[in-house]
Amino acid sequence: MSERIRMEKQTVIKGQKELKRGYTTGTCAAAAARAAAIMLFSGEEIREVRITVPAGETLLLEVEEIVRHSDAVSCAVRKDAGDDPDITHGMLVFAEVKKESDKRQKTDSEPEANPVQIVLEGGEGIGRVTKPGLEQPVGAPAINKVPRKMITEALRQAAGEAGFCGTLKVTISAPEGEALAQKTFNPRLGIVGGLSILGTTGIVEPMSEQALTETILLEMKVQKQEGIQTLCLVPGNYGSDFLKDELSFSPDRAVKCSNYVGEALDMAVVLGFPRVLLVGHIGKFAKLAAGVMNTHSRIADARAEVFLAALSHLAAGALKEDPGRMEKLIGLVPEIEESVTTDEMLAVLTRAGIREAVMSRIMERISWYLNQRTRGEVQVELLTFSKEWGILGKTEGAMELLEQIKEERKGQKE
Repeated sequence: MSERIRMEKQTVIKGQKELKRGYTTGTCAAAAARAAAIMLFSGEEIREVRITVPAGETLLLEVEEIVRHSDAVSCAVRKDAGDDPDITHGMLVFAEVKKESDKRQKTDSEPEANPVQIVLEGGEGIGRVTKPGLEQPVGAPAINKVPRKMITEALRQAAGEAGFCGTLKVTISAPEGEALAQKTFNPRLGIVGGLSILGTTGIVEPMSEQALTETILLEMKVQKQEGIQTLCLVPGNYGSDFLKDELSFSPDRAVKCSNYVGEALDMAVVLGFPRVLLVGHIGKFAKLAAGVMNTHSRIADARAEVFLAALSHLAAGALKEDPGRMEKLIGLVPEIEESVTTDEMLAVLTRAGIREAVMSRIMERISWYLNQRTRGEVQVELLTFSKEWGILGKTEGAMELLEQIKEERKGQKE
């Protein structure tokens, strides 16, 4: 099916790989709606449909699962995510278009008479919004603004071509959606019963960061709408597990920011959170001491450099007072350089009896960079740990913020 895509640029280069682009669930829904409308008006069956997406590119997509009735047609378009690791890849997105009323045909002398009215509904496998703060209001199907516009424009265009003036009802569904939604953030966001119909450009860029950061923003908006003032951010499962097992706090109330620490802090500033607590493994958070705010390994490493800089700071302090200690500290440099993981580096420092001193310096640098990122608009605190040594470092107000977070969540439950 992918050979049917007509794109200006079918592949992109990411990380020294050439990856295929795809198209969004919003594109699938709009294309299926247009195909169903064309068949409803013409009475003919079509197996391909052409649609232009917001990015300006025109796609020719295959139409599947056609079912025709006297006043309605249903069909589907299969999602193709290209080389993006998207769980909806290969899923069928259906649109059923039905004539609710057909007042009269417009004439050349009355081109604007009886404009087409579109009623858009979510069917099987399309989630429904249950919490405020999301793009759509509570009770609405989780079909985002851009896909809604794509669907309605596709139907208006098809109706215009057929000279139809009246009301069309379109129902978007995805039978696999409810099961697939359990593997997404939708349950945490308050979207129940299925997936969201998404997309801003209509095109899926492989390994897209935009989809991840948009999900982070949505989850933060939900918490803000719920009245949360102290936001808890964790990069991933390590942080979530530590919250639950060591800090007695439900990880369900923390927002996973993945590698996007800087972006998450920017969002916190824009949304007006006064306080943010970051909880995560030292393997991620050590990089923050070098000002690296995207902690993905392909962006930067800098872990060894951070530990070496902190070690050098200690050695410089011992230069005049204890030259012998300075030499011992400098002697640890090769071991740190040869260490592959932060646990190995910490083991070197532990044997030398300077782990706490080094971590103290690292925390100072982390705190400085976090405050630089937020320009003092947000109180940012951080707690970092490892499985081997537990809590390794925390900024001055970290534990106080943790207690505030617990109290806020407790107040919500009451």
